[in-house]
Amino acid sequence: MNHKIDLACIIDDDKLYVKMLSRLLDIKKLCKEFLVFENGSEAYAYFKGVFDQPEKERIPQVILLDLNMPVMDGWQFLDEFVKIKCELEHPITLYVVSSSINPEDIERAKKFEEVSDYWVKPISLGELEEMFEKV
Repeated sequence: MNHKIDLACIIDDDKLYVKMLSRLLDIKKLCKEFLVFENGSEAYAYFKGVFDQPEKERIPQVILLDLNMPVMDGWQFLDEFVKIKCELEHPITLYVVSSSINPEDIERAKKFEEVSDYWVKPISLGELEEMFEKV
């Protein structure tokens, strides 16, 4: 079975959740490989670096972004990410994946044109497959 995408990115500080998600991505062959960042600051530094490179080969097609993290949360990451976003051959599909069911958070996330959708944790295998089908 072929992988749906080459590279995905998980930005989340919940190690158990990341381990479970990584396992599902691997079992279902939803992507060849994935990057994991424990906070928005690590992820931002990574994207700032790869967007400056002319080849841009290490840019994920999908980002799964948590909102509540230490150091730099998902909101702060989004605020900075939109400033460095560059012209890409293939756009990045960015999903906010949060335990927050607060309608204000959902509306706020959808105001970012970079955010493709908002998913509430825990996400099921079916939901994960649906996310990757849309890419």
